[in-house]
Amino acid sequence: IASAVEEQGAATKEIARNVQQAAQGTHEVSSNIVQVTQASTQTGAAAEQVLSAASELSQNASNLRKEVDGFLANIRAG
Repeated sequence: IASAVEEQGAATKEIARNVQQAAQGTHEVSSNIVQVTQASTQTGAAAEQVLSAASELSQNASNLRKEVDGFLANIRAG
């Protein structure tokens, strides 16, 4: 009986150790998910800024094209 109790105690300690390791692993995964979420948010914000800058640049290029066309038309007209 004493041997069985000792084996059961050892098994219980092993289970407790495994549960602790699983909890630690779960905590690390959760932390990584938070970091990925934050990085995704930052990437999304950066993408919005790039899109806004590209849109503004496109508008400026269009305005410049109109100005150049007008300038050339005036030169041709004399």
